[in-house]
Amino acid sequence: MRKLPDDLLIECYFKAKDLKLNPYFIYLLELEIRSRALLITIKLPS
Repeated sequence: MRKLPDDLLIECYFKAKDLKLNPYFIYLLELEIRSRALLITIKLPS
């Protein structure tokens, strides 16, 4: 995943969540986001 730019990684994460993809895949994306020390804003439903 190192070749994936930061902005695309975050976009993939949100899209995976929206599409309710495999939880393990989402977990791997979260791990990569954390390893890069990226800060993301999560919109919570109101």
